[in-house]
Amino acid sequence: MKLVQLEYFCAVCRYHSITRAAEELYVTQPTISVAIRELEKELKLRLFHHEKNRIYLTQEGEAFYRRADALLRESRAMVAEFSSLGEKEKPIRMGIPPLVSMVFFPSLTDGFYEKTEIPVQLLEYGSVKACNMVQSEELDLALVNMDFYNIDQFNAHVLMEDSYVYCVGREHRYAKQKEVTFEMLGDEKIILFNTDSVQNETVKSRYVSMGITPDVLAYTSQLYTILNFLRGGDCGAFLYSALAVNPRDFVQLPITPRITSKFGIIWKKGVFIPERTMKFIEYLKKHPMRNA
Repeated sequence: MKLVQLEYFCAVCRYHSITRAAEELYVTQPTISVAIRELEKELKLRLFHHEKNRIYLTQEGEAFYRRADALLRESRAMVAEFSSLGEKEKPIRMGIPPLVSMVFFPSLTDGFYEKTEIPVQLLEYGSVKACNMVQSEELDLALVNMDFYNIDQFNAHVLMEDSYVYCVGREHRYAKQKEVTFEMLGDEKIILFNTDSVQNETVKSRYVSMGITPDVLAYTSQLYTILNFLRGGDCGAFLYSALAVNPRDFVQLPITPRITSKFGIIWKKGVFIPERTMKFIEYLKKHPMRNA
């Protein structure tokens, strides 16, 4: 029994005519007649009564039609479902800190897609939230600042290390300094990353160790917003040295003692990792990020 035979049989049932069914299916009448005879022979049943200018189902034919029609509907639904999966492959979901994405992506994801045709969807989250979303499987992996306490709960691979700098506008009182210390920043208004950022916790802990309460003017993840604040000349921001800012308008000052962070990818332990996700992980390992 073939699906095409069922298609022909059900068409005759719908149109009550071999001629009409042949017209609708763009085949010849003998083709449909032969298919129905072969079905009857295989089933050892008579499916239709034939009278002059009239064809109608036998009792067995009516029962067979109900099953055949249901089977054809299911086969069409299955083809539609799996064809859709093939055409619209779900992307790899990767979390990435907003400011880091400006430096390293989308060049890496574009290169991966050109090589594999596997799409990658970048979703901007601070490292803390991204880690939680990897754990809950809302993300497949994440690029994060790896200086957080529970990094051992994940599979991880370090991609680069970077230093913090204190960025100010050209009119800032420290613009001509060669470096800054936290003692110098005790009465400074500062801009910090959003509260779901590891950088936020790192900077605040350094202030606390010096017995200083930071004067936080704003929390944001947008470089454009940070730089607009800095143009006024009365505040500064902690950035990564890899973030290139216009040297005509801004100065990046080294911090003493130096603060560094490692960046890398994390993915969940103890679960099946799809092949396409592992391909992306291996691609990132072979194309490490580098300091600008």
